[in-house]
Amino acid sequence: MFSIKEHVKTIDYRISKSTFGRVFRLDGSGHPKERRGSKFLTEIRAGLTTFFTMAYIIAVNASILTQSGGTCVCTDTADPTCATDVAYNDCLIGINRDIITATAVIAGIGSFAFGFFTNLPVALAPGMGLNAYFAYQVVGYHGTGNVSYQLALTAVFVEGFVFVFLSLIGMRQWLVKVIPASVKVASGVGIGQFLTMIGMSYSGIGLISGSSDTPTDIAGCPPQYLDPVAGDCTSHKMTNPTMWIGILCGGILTAYLMSYRMKAAIIIGILVVSILSWPRDTSFTYFPHNASGDSMFEFFKQVIAFHPIKHTLAVQDWDVNKAGGHFALALFTFLYVDIVDATATLYSMARFSGVVDPETGDFPRSTIAYCCDAIAISIGSLFGCSPVTAFIESGAGITEGGLTGLTAMTTGICFLISIFFAPIFASIPPWATGCTLILVGCMMMRQVTAVNWSFIGDAVPAFVTIVTMPFSYSVAYGLIAGLFTYTVLNSMIRITKLISGGRIEPPDADMAEYWTYKPGGSPPWFLRAAQGKLWTQGRFASVDGDGQSVAAGTEASEKELVEGVAMRVTNIDTTED
Repeated sequence: MFSIKEHVKTIDYRISKSTFGRVFRLDGSGHPKERRGSKFLTEIRAGLTTFFTMAYIIAVNASILTQSGGTCVCTDTADPTCATDVAYNDCLIGINRDIITATAVIAGIGSFAFGFFTNLPVALAPGMGLNAYFAYQVVGYHGTGNVSYQLALTAVFVEGFVFVFLSLIGMRQWLVKVIPASVKVASGVGIGQFLTMIGMSYSGIGLISGSSDTPTDIAGCPPQYLDPVAGDCTSHKMTNPTMWIGILCGGILTAYLMSYRMKAAIIIGILVVSILSWPRDTSFTYFPHNASGDSMFEFFKQVIAFHPIKHTLAVQDWDVNKAGGHFALALFTFLYVDIVDATATLYSMARFSGVVDPETGDFPRSTIAYCCDAIAISIGSLFGCSPVTAFIESGAGITEGGLTGLTAMTTGICFLISIFFAPIFASIPPWATGCTLILVGCMMMRQVTAVNWSFIGDAVPAFVTIVTMPFSYSVAYGLIAGLFTYTVLNSMIRITKLISGGRIEPPDADMAEYWTYKPGGSPPWFLRAAQGKLWTQGRFASVDGDGQSVAAGTEASEKELVEGVAMRVTNIDTTED
């Protein structure tokens, strides 16, 4: 009789040897660029891990965007927020349920499409941070901001197409290539530390909090002892049972299982904590006996429930003059935060999964990856959602062994299934995933050894990037801080060398990493085609799957030229990348 382990090996072997395995470059498929160590069942498990790690976005995104008021109209002249208006609050409950469905749909479509077209293990969903900016600063609490919900969705819709344009002309790829190597490595480490801080905060196990006296403070107190203004614990620190359940079952148990290389360790940890937190009559229940807990429990008891979008969320308003400069400001802010945040996250996840080319600094199908990300933003706005982005929680699936697009596709399918199981997936408590994020941060910390610590001009910007990301609670600001430090510091060193005629130079200057604003590689394929550079002096520049020139061979026939361009357009997965 075959053991389960042997059955698993047989399934992995057969799928790897099939056309399916070759398309996704599974290990053993025979593809020249197969992903070493990638197995079909491992990819499925990794996709489930990513899903369970980021499933919180279903409920959290809906909760945050509902605070904007959505399409609900406040008619109370005495209170512009309609905080006590019964009809308005009933409308908000419907909006919340609608956005739960919308979030699951766009995360499912975006993640599946991204995995299918890019073969990268990165999932997409409405981004944290941007949704808060959308709800609280652009639209404002219950629509009290300077831009209406409808106009804000218009800004998001336009942003997506601007991103597509920037991706096609190679702007986003160029941005990644010109970022200094140590800063790029540091951005991955910084994202890991950012995940760790999220996992330790009340978005996770609640170990740390804000404070009126210090930037952060030890927390872990029950909710009733939290200062509603400062956000810190007034007393009973480290006594919250949910924190200890998260640490012991979500953290220690998961790490213990990981030490024995148990493949489903992260999923087991999340499930154990969730199941323990669902009974109501415990001190660590996710459904306390109050109005909020009763509402969540009633939703949870449905188990299987499909909630159709009843309020029309695709309500873009194209009369942008209504908001004047505020619309332009919102659009610009969405753009610059997303272009830095999403681009850095995509690159870091690609590097973490080991598919970044060390010579070019690029990863396979980067143009398609950036375009998928951008198109998902515009589609998301049609579902009433804030900008969609690559999720750093994808690192959990990569840690679990996900190396191909099958991981992201599995995550996408799970999100689509969750439309019918929203009561369950919306009831995974934050302390169930908190330690998972901390463990992923630990795994991503390993990249720090690749930073060039030998030269101060590389080491300091990298360090600034690493520490600014978690402390500013922003991937974008961390990368901006690192690039600013790198530019100023190395410009001063360079100017000093020029003025002194090369006599004054740091003693370890020869240890500095090479940097140029003209990175290697060719312009995007269609620009070369427009300039007639696919044919060059009787020689044909062969085109890889991402549209980059990889080699100049002998003169090609017209058929070869057509096939090369067709491969780029249709992204047929053959022996080329």
